[in-house]
Amino acid sequence: MGVDNAAKPFPLSMAEEGALVRIYTVRAGRALAQRLTALGLNTGGEIRVVQRQGAGLLIARGEGRIAVGAGMAAKILVIPAEASAAP
Repeated sequence: MGVDNAAKPFPLSMAEEGALVRIYTVRAGRALAQRLTALGLNTGGEIRVVQRQGAGLLIARGEGRIAVGAGMAAKILVIPAEASAAP
């Protein structure tokens, strides 16, 4: 069962400041995947890039803010949130 999207997934680290994106998948080991889930960063969840801090990012999930390092951001694949919305 694939998701039919015209948008191609890209690493969160490439998202622009202010972008609203949807988590497409996480390419990580079990420990990182569990840590992200504990933070509320699940596949299909929407997040906003609040600020770029060097190679890292400050992202928002709901009312919470989470700092994500460059390595972690590179493992989170996202698509623009608008691309995943139903017409």
